[in-house]
Amino acid sequence: MCVCGSGTLPDFNRRSEFSSGAKQTARRKHMPTKMTQRSCYCACSVFFLLLLPDVGCHVTAGSANACEKTSFVFLRQELPVRLANIMKEIDFLPDKLLGTPSLRLLTSWYSQSLLELIDFLEKDPDDKDVLKNFTQTLVNIRNRHNNVVPTMAQGVVEYKEAFGVDPVTNQNVQYFLDRFYMSRISTRMLMNQHTLIFDGSVNPAHPKHIGSIDPTCDVVEVIKDAYETSKMLCEQYYLTSPDMKITEVNSKIPGQPIQIVYVPSHLYHMLFELFKNAMRATVEMHETSTTLPLIKVRVSLGTEDLTIKMSDRGGGVPLRKIERLFSYMYSTAPSPVRVDNGRNAPLAGFGYGLPISRLYAKYFQGDLQLYSMEGYGTSAVIYLKALSSESVERLPVFNKSALRHYQSTTEADDWCMPSKDPKKLGRYETSG
Repeated sequence: MCVCGSGTLPDFNRRSEFSSGAKQTARRKHMPTKMTQRSCYCACSVFFLLLLPDVGCHVTAGSANACEKTSFVFLRQELPVRLANIMKEIDFLPDKLLGTPSLRLLTSWYSQSLLELIDFLEKDPDDKDVLKNFTQTLVNIRNRHNNVVPTMAQGVVEYKEAFGVDPVTNQNVQYFLDRFYMSRISTRMLMNQHTLIFDGSVNPAHPKHIGSIDPTCDVVEVIKDAYETSKMLCEQYYLTSPDMKITEVNSKIPGQPIQIVYVPSHLYHMLFELFKNAMRATVEMHETSTTLPLIKVRVSLGTEDLTIKMSDRGGGVPLRKIERLFSYMYSTAPSPVRVDNGRNAPLAGFGYGLPISRLYAKYFQGDLQLYSMEGYGTSAVIYLKALSSESVERLPVFNKSALRHYQSTTEADDWCMPSKDPKKLGRYETSG
């Protein structure tokens, strides 16, 4: 039984839903066709690749080639499906946003990548040259999409500057970008796994890694690494930085380091963003003080969850602004093509750090939440699954439910706040 609830594991030998005629139509229109019709993704796809070395791939060269073949047959169908799904949703963005130079560039990248992948749908998986070319194609696609995040962000900036923002557009773009960036995380994860496992080399710094996944990811070490990088950045621009205190609680194996199966780069990304925010807030809140309060990090491993809580004393954020911190449209950060010589430039950015960090946490069924006390400080909490068997992908799928989100309009609120100046509803009024 597939963990995504689809009932069966993926049939890697099933021929693609693209017929030759459909492929030609896609080539002419540069648009996905029947591939968007699949109702759900297989949530076990990444862990299928994770388990490849455990099914005998490391025993002989022949078995390694067999595993690469299996991965190839799976990815040549799965990756186009994921690209086609998100390209379908791009079509439902406002026309004025799609017309920006950045969005036109971005859609051309996705169209080109989709067509390159489609070329492998009917090629012989037993041909070693085909496997080699496929791996190189994945590297090319990954490199082409390196700047997808800043390019999309620049497109949003261009749209806001030209047309402003209305509540309906804000809601639709927020919904889309969460799904768009989550789709990007998933496709890069699959491409990285294939290229790292089958490129014929082993990273000497991380010999036990399976692709980008560390079976024994030392959480505290990743925290320290993210802190040191943030500290260096903070000291470069503020000439000071707060110290950190880590508390480790391992309720499963007391006294032992906390280790989980996870992607260290994902965890690092989340922690680095949180440390940057905490350090900037702490330094600016206490800029006249001779000492800075500590940033306190507590790590706890339970039966189901791995929880990381980071607390600072940076003054906090009002409750009404918490959700805005996760909004792409509310960001006031400068565009990437501009030179910002302001003091906070390196510790700021697009304003996309927090929402994308939350997507990294949610990708494997976790979450990232902020709890703030205005005037005091903020606590950020990262929730991850302690068991790898529960760390399945969370992916967007284009269907009628998704379509309704893009067709929705702002409805009248069914809650209200009384006016400070009540309306005069009496029939007769007397003058004093």
